[in-house]
Amino acid sequence: MSRESRERRSAIVRMATTSGLASVDELSSTFGVTASTIRRDLAQLESAGQLARTYGGAMPVGPGQEVSLRQRSGESFEAKRAIAEWAAERIRPGESVLLDSGSTTGALGRELRGARDVTVVTTGLTVLQELADSELHVECLGGTLRHVSQGFVGPLAEAALERMTFDRVFLGADGVVADEGICEADLQQTRLKEIMARRAEHVYVLVHAAKLGRRPFHAWARLPRRWTLVTDAEADAASLAPFEEQGVEVAIAD
Repeated sequence: MSRESRERRSAIVRMATTSGLASVDELSSTFGVTASTIRRDLAQLESAGQLARTYGGAMPVGPGQEVSLRQRSGESFEAKRAIAEWAAERIRPGESVLLDSGSTTGALGRELRGARDVTVVTTGLTVLQELADSELHVECLGGTLRHVSQGFVGPLAEAALERMTFDRVFLGADGVVADEGICEADLQQTRLKEIMARRAEHVYVLVHAAKLGRRPFHAWARLPRRWTLVTDAEADAASLAPFEEQGVEVAIAD
């Protein structure tokens, strides 16, 4: 990375911290670079845990600070939509699928509104909201609501999972590392994700490129031997190589 890039990214963090929100257009004009350069800067800063992407810009994040689902809802919107479309195409009539809480799985719920003969089970309020007016059979895992992630966790959700099996499970993540698994802010979340993965025949982790190799917290969910990483076209070869070396199937949603 050039000195100019380092100085620009440091300045972006300072601006976001001062104003609470920095837009791509504002940053592009301020630093005299293209919007695509600013987006690359924001992706790198998010990967380093210094900023959280929002629709059109970014907001500051302190060390170890969990960003709420509401704040993340506009982050990498196009990437999440592409990932959700890819995931929806894998679901077949007659299948039972399990959807994690999160913004990307919420986008998948939106893609499934017109599906037929599919059972959707979820831990997330966003998925429930997307499917509330659909004709699908929808089940909600009960438990304790984590307001920040708008998802249910805890022993009630875990007990319900032990009575079900699924054709496919779609998991979200705050970060995913090839030899560690899914990184989250809360141990209850990671325990639940491990159970979710065990109860499904096919396991998918849906994350946009900025979350690859990211470890913002210290709670981890180990993944089964066989699983599929689904990410977007912004993922580069260096980010994907550790997953491929571990034998993970990698899918790029373009």
